[in-house]
Amino acid sequence: MDDVLTIPTGMPAEHNNITHIIKTMSRRLFGFIKKRVASTEDAEDILQEVFYQFAGSTEPIKQASSWLYTVAGNKIKDSYRKKKLPLADDIFPASDAEGDNFNWQEILLPSSDNPETEYLRNIFWDELQLALDELPAEQREVFIDHEMNGTSFKEMEEKTGVSVATLLSRKRYAVLHLRNRLRSTRDELLNY
Repeated sequence: MDDVLTIPTGMPAEHNNITHIIKTMSRRLFGFIKKRVASTEDAEDILQEVFYQFAGSTEPIKQASSWLYTVAGNKIKDSYRKKKLPLADDIFPASDAEGDNFNWQEILLPSSDNPETEYLRNIFWDELQLALDELPAEQREVFIDHEMNGTSFKEMEEKTGVSVATLLSRKRYAVLHLRNRLRSTRDELLNY
């Protein structure tokens, strides 16, 4: 009967380990995420989701650091996938010089539970994430803010102090890079 009324005074060892890992990894992991998303708020949300998944994991994790970075990368990709991609027609025009009339919105935006479409969508989003990571930070931020977050150039100018003309130029260079970089992915998806 005494056993039932006893309240443990210390935390379990595994809980102390989780707390230690969160304390030691949070700053570096936040920096990793922040470089890849448009806003600090998005980075904080993703970091919280990663640690929530880490704390709730029932499977043993041998390399916590590697696991956290992998999950963070996946969460970043998921956040891009959740956003609209209105620039799909700009990156891949609906009709190009080769007479291709392929509707990219059907593949890029979630609309069906078709496994083949989901597979193709995942390939594209992975390639888009890699292409975005190759851009200089200023171009990537303008592209993501304008196209994925819907921020107007005027709002970005007020927020950053950078002129609209410069922002437009940065976005143009980002689009040109993405178009060139994703051309082979596009061709592979069309011939799939």
